[in-house]
Amino acid sequence: MNRRIETRGIEATSIGAAQLDAARIDAVPIEAIRGEFPLLRRYPDMAYLDNAATTQKPDSVLRAVSGFYEESNANPLRGLYALSQKATDVYEEAREAVRAFIGARSAEEIIFTRNATESLNLVAYSYGTLLREGDEIALSVTEHHSDLLPWQQLALRKGLRLRWIECDAEGVITEQAFREALTPATRLVALTQMSNVLGSVNDIRTFAEIAHAQGAVFVCDGAQSVPHMPVDVQELGVDFLAFSGHKMLGPMGIGVLYGRRELLEKMPPFLYGGEMIEYVTREGATWAELPHKFEAGTVNAADAAGLKAAIEYYQAVGFENIGIREKALSRLTFETLRAIPGVTILGAQNAEGHHGIFSFTLQGVHPHDIAEILNADGVCIRAGHHCAQVLMQRLHVPSSARVSLAFYNTEEEIERFGRSLASVRGRMGYTD
Repeated sequence: MNRRIETRGIEATSIGAAQLDAARIDAVPIEAIRGEFPLLRRYPDMAYLDNAATTQKPDSVLRAVSGFYEESNANPLRGLYALSQKATDVYEEAREAVRAFIGARSAEEIIFTRNATESLNLVAYSYGTLLREGDEIALSVTEHHSDLLPWQQLALRKGLRLRWIECDAEGVITEQAFREALTPATRLVALTQMSNVLGSVNDIRTFAEIAHAQGAVFVCDGAQSVPHMPVDVQELGVDFLAFSGHKMLGPMGIGVLYGRRELLEKMPPFLYGGEMIEYVTREGATWAELPHKFEAGTVNAADAAGLKAAIEYYQAVGFENIGIREKALSRLTFETLRAIPGVTILGAQNAEGHHGIFSFTLQGVHPHDIAEILNADGVCIRAGHHCAQVLMQRLHVPSSARVSLAFYNTEEEIERFGRSLASVRGRMGYTD
């Protein structure tokens, strides 16, 4: 069933990200936007619709990564010579770019990690040392395993209690359900801003206010939301926010943890080694100031530079413009799915509730078979439990197929996806 995708380099009309500034994205030829992405140029016959897993990278991001190694490669933060200082500048400029992008008060509140998973584990291991037996952690059944397993395992280690925030049949978490999960013993709440399965968006600002009134800190998984909407940590009122670079046009291997300074100051280091210390003796050690206390070892400066370039690309295009494009594609995707016999869309029964992420089942066909057949047609989608098995159990669905969009996708790709999906049952031997 596998079909090797034909590859051929093409000369695509492209525009620099800066030229998109202040322009309506629907007024810019989609070919020009796609021309900024080397992989999309290389595989012109492929419809890549797995953007919730990882996005493609524009030329500017790849140039920033290679440019670091070509022009600034030295160990940041450690050398007194000019090249090391230049590498340090690149790294810290990336940190400042992230700070401004998410509205943090200080760059010292921005910690670079490998990904959102590591960021959430950092909070669980480090802030978790401040929790005591009998304390409670509230988390939702909609969480990705990256925002579920760290808390589950912490609870098992320390004798904490997990309280589950339930969702309704469409995956929506209501204020009532949120309040019902909290008690006077709740010390921490973990909640995603956007579901990676359903595309539903939670009212984080309201939920954070409720959690704080209860005396709990609020940890937000922003892996899916940060690439698609403006996120300001001060406006949201969250205590921690985690996200990954690779889901927002950036490189794999770089992630971010935002944490309120007063909380980070109380937390012990997550990893020990070089650069995270101030002074070491035979008897003990003192730790470096924020954020370096949490960034042990040689840092990933090249990918930090790539993340900065990704942020600049988003700022040039603008979330308003991205929203225009993604909403139009979401409407088309929803209508396409709804028109195919045997398809059941999980979550909201309207396009607006999905924010570019659609999980679905097809009567009588395993999701892996759906993905395999679509792959034969050059259409890339996801299939499985999407690292959210507790949510799938709540929805009474063991697995599903998932299509997820980015602003560089096209109407033609959605139509190709629909034609391929509509043919699956027939190709599996069904005659109805």
